[in-house]
Amino acid sequence: MTAVQGLDETTLLARLREWASALGFSQIGVADVDLSSAEPGLREWLHNGFHGSMDYMAVHGIKRARPAELVPGTVRVITARMDYLPQHTPEGWQAIEWQRIGEASQASVSIYARGRDYHKVLRSRLQKLADQLADAVGPFGHRVFTDSAPVLEVELASRSGIGWRGKHTLALHRDAGSMFFLGEIYVDLPLPLTPAVDNHCGSCSACIDVCPTRAIVAPYRLDARRCIAYLTIEHDGAIPVELRPLIGNRIYGCDDCQLVCPWNKYAKRSGLPDFDPREGLDDATLTQLWQWSEDDFLRHTEGSAIRRIGYERWQRNLAVGLGNALRARFDPSIANALRERLAQASPLVREHIVWALEGAPVSRAAGSS
Repeated sequence: MTAVQGLDETTLLARLREWASALGFSQIGVADVDLSSAEPGLREWLHNGFHGSMDYMAVHGIKRARPAELVPGTVRVITARMDYLPQHTPEGWQAIEWQRIGEASQASVSIYARGRDYHKVLRSRLQKLADQLADAVGPFGHRVFTDSAPVLEVELASRSGIGWRGKHTLALHRDAGSMFFLGEIYVDLPLPLTPAVDNHCGSCSACIDVCPTRAIVAPYRLDARRCIAYLTIEHDGAIPVELRPLIGNRIYGCDDCQLVCPWNKYAKRSGLPDFDPREGLDDATLTQLWQWSEDDFLRHTEGSAIRRIGYERWQRNLAVGLGNALRARFDPSIANALRERLAQASPLVREHIVWALEGAPVSRAAGSS
């Protein structure tokens, strides 16, 4: 490409970055659509069953590595990074998060999910960016994505210079760590490509070593079936009994591999109020959240990514957290709260409540209640 509607490629890319910055994006890249070198790894990952019950991964299969098959006519992918640490995040935030995880009665919700649903935030802003590009160059074919289709997001991000793939499989940036969302615009414009960056993980294995369930089975290889984020969000059945004690108080997602990553000392605060914590999700106890009725859940999670797991999975996750809290320190109020919900609980939730109460031996419970 030499020019589009009178704009040379350097000027157009600069304009694109200016518009993106005004919309709250932190970085823009442009990737080619030839991801053939990523196909063997994707095939092996699916063959090993590492996608767990995420059947859509297998259904779409190799199409994830072929953007032009997903959206015919695509010749480039605009990649976007949006930092999500809440704007008032204090210094030493990692230590604060570790302290919360270490307090068994506290509820640990992944940082990204404490604010507004990122799908809504990114999708609308990516569409605005596409509209601005169309105003400048004329109508063009495009489609906007943000964790919503068979897209190899990290692969595209790493090829376009947004960062490199860390050993935990997330995208990493030297000046921003990994606390950011990714979004894409598939376009039929031959925009100039932006160069990839070098990998800077070196010999560090902190993310692999810290994973509570050993879900990172090798550098750059994640078995989702063991990942707490998958188990508490994507998985819709019973959580494997052997993994429940390892989940601790993490009731929606898990940030451990990011909290321990040295590069996240450079993580950026977002300037958008959308990602500020809501409904006390950064300081609630497990018992407080367990008291929510389904109506409470729907009201408190309106516009939140958490709502999509539904009330049943929310209770399932909380039951596991409360069971682990009982195992850490017997508390009759927790045991009683669990028993009160037993009769009306769904079969899925009931199973997890029964397991949770096994942490309260009958002799101790009888003498303490």
